[in-house]
Amino acid sequence: MLFRSKAPLRIGLAGGGTDVSPYCDLYGGAILNATISLYAYATIEPIEGTEIILEAMDRGEYFRYPMATSLPIDGRLDLASGVYNSLVKLYGPMPAAFRLSSFVDAPAGSGLGTSSTLVVALVGAFVEWLRLPLGEYDIAQLAYQIEREDLHMAGGRQDQYAATFGGVNFMEFFSEGRVIVNPLRIKPQYLYELENNLLLYFTATSRKSADIIEVQARNVVQKNEKSIEAMHQLKEQARRMKEALLRGKLNEIGDILDFGFRYKKQMAEGISNERMDRIYETALQAGATGGKISGAGGGGFMMFYCPGNTRYAVQDALSNFGGELRPYQFTEQGLFTWSV
Repeated sequence: MLFRSKAPLRIGLAGGGTDVSPYCDLYGGAILNATISLYAYATIEPIEGTEIILEAMDRGEYFRYPMATSLPIDGRLDLASGVYNSLVKLYGPMPAAFRLSSFVDAPAGSGLGTSSTLVVALVGAFVEWLRLPLGEYDIAQLAYQIEREDLHMAGGRQDQYAATFGGVNFMEFFSEGRVIVNPLRIKPQYLYELENNLLLYFTATSRKSADIIEVQARNVVQKNEKSIEAMHQLKEQARRMKEALLRGKLNEIGDILDFGFRYKKQMAEGISNERMDRIYETALQAGATGGKISGAGGGGFMMFYCPGNTRYAVQDALSNFGGELRPYQFTEQGLFTWSV
């Protein structure tokens, strides 16, 4: 029997970075994000014998381990090992040897929440196999704990909740790990127009988000006023974006994105660079009214809001930079698990 799961990647529309500790613990954070039709997948296949097989199909990595109470965290497939170790600690030994396979539709470091979404998918496959009594908040919190606390990977909180819940959400983050997910009931015509006008562009580079996030966190600890004020403004951006989408003020989306782009670069060094700034300015000159860097920054995906029919001129202008436009659709479904 096969136990499967899939969880959607996300694009952050506003508020990015305010879900990272210690900022959200001290001041509260707010994020507006939306899941898209790119996914992380996981499959568990119980097998005969006494081995655990981990394989990342998208990366061509394959490892065998003897069944044990914990797997080594050795820089190979640490996310899968971390999920296994946590679940054995919480729920006891696995009922059988197994093969755990995974695949992600976007590369690591692309700014779409790939690592956290993969952890959610991995947890989901085990939930399906072991019939664990975990709800959406439980799964998201467990995924956060595994990645941020057990494996000590720097990052925020939005990705685990986006992947688990799915859809367009306004998320609020508070001290002591408290998170509230507010699903937004956006009229279909507004969402279709946003999808039509918002280009997703892969810069053909990736980055290690943890390095940027560590600088961002250090700026808060050291009370860097410019960085903290930028985060305050990004939190306000999330509220403005929520109102614009709910009320159909789509002509404001570009300006709201541009507002966030300018402030996001003030949070930490390395969020943008000369090449990304040139890509951004080229898109604006071709007709985009705003955009943003997806995720922590430094590389990966960028987004541009192109009202009217300007998306075609923007596409042509961006063709000179060697990246690629990635088609997508917004999705409502979050983590989904099944068995066959």
